[in-house]
Amino acid sequence: MNETALQLAGVIIKGIQEKKGHDLVCLNLSKINSSVCDFFIICHGDSHVHVEAISDSVREQVYKAFKEKPWHSEGGRNSEWILIDFVNVVAHIFLKEKRDFYNLEGLWADGEFIKVGDNGSVEMLGVKKRKIKKTKSAKPVAKKSSPK
Repeated sequence: MNETALQLAGVIIKGIQEKKGHDLVCLNLSKINSSVCDFFIICHGDSHVHVEAISDSVREQVYKAFKEKPWHSEGGRNSEWILIDFVNVVAHIFLKEKRDFYNLEGLWADGEFIKVGDNGSVEMLGVKKRKIKKTKSAKPVAKKSSPK
């Protein structure tokens, strides 16, 4: 595991906790071959203003600790889902309803879940089994018989 990415994840978590981000989860994706980074850090805020404040805090804490700015960022205009990409660690800050809708924890359920409590406590949740939502299956299309 990349030690610098782990340190960066810790700083991002601190930034989220300073602004009271909710249901903070850190996903260790480093053992997944197809992963885009080592860690996803996911939380949500109560309002657009709260989401933006959490985002600002994350940026400030990372800059203080590493003198680094994000490689890429998205979602700042509407503050429903702000993605802050530091290459090896990506922070996702949602409004609650957007977090539920996009369900990143479900999409990346093969990662190791680390739940971070509001008081800074850490709980290893391990690998969760992926929940697959059942959808109505489409009606089978009748096969055309091939001419002989």
